[in-house]
Amino acid sequence: MLRRPYTFYKKTFWLLLLTLSVSGCGYNTLVELDQRVNSAWAQVENQLQRRSDLIPNLVNIVKGYAGHEKEIFQNIANARAAMMNAKSIPEKIDASNQMETSLRQLLAVVENYPQLKADATFARLMDEVAGTENRIAVERMRYNQAVEAYNSYARKIPVIYTVKIFGFDKEKPYFKAAEGAQTAPQINFNR
Repeated sequence: MLRRPYTFYKKTFWLLLLTLSVSGCGYNTLVELDQRVNSAWAQVENQLQRRSDLIPNLVNIVKGYAGHEKEIFQNIANARAAMMNAKSIPEKIDASNQMETSLRQLLAVVENYPQLKADATFARLMDEVAGTENRIAVERMRYNQAVEAYNSYARKIPVIYTVKIFGFDKEKPYFKAAEGAQTAPQINFNR
């Protein structure tokens, strides 16, 4: 049996330690990517807040024309409350998706009231809401890109060990479209 001298193990240890220190553990990059995700999420929240602030004005105008659509107004109020009370990113994503669904229902109701669409205040608010929805889409895309970069990097070796050792998130949640977002709302003129 061949026995290696103690100096061999000592040299191997120092060589391994030097290799790890030169290659890096990825800690600083993880911190940077984590901050990018947080920054991108802050921009999403900024636009979600803008939408949440516009919705009550839009609802009040529609109520004047379509006061009997109480269920939709209640759904919007509930969605807005859920958005305000959400604490974690997944809760906020769910609340945003709930708001999108409620807005699609509201816009379907608007189609039944041509005089409402002709109202100048309503038209201005709809332009603001449309602009905000576009901004949300852009910020969601940027957030998802930051999440993709983080998640891809956090799964690499040796970074995966750094994630575990320092308590970074193993994976950040993506902002996915609400269920049913791909289908257009049903508009019924025979009420």
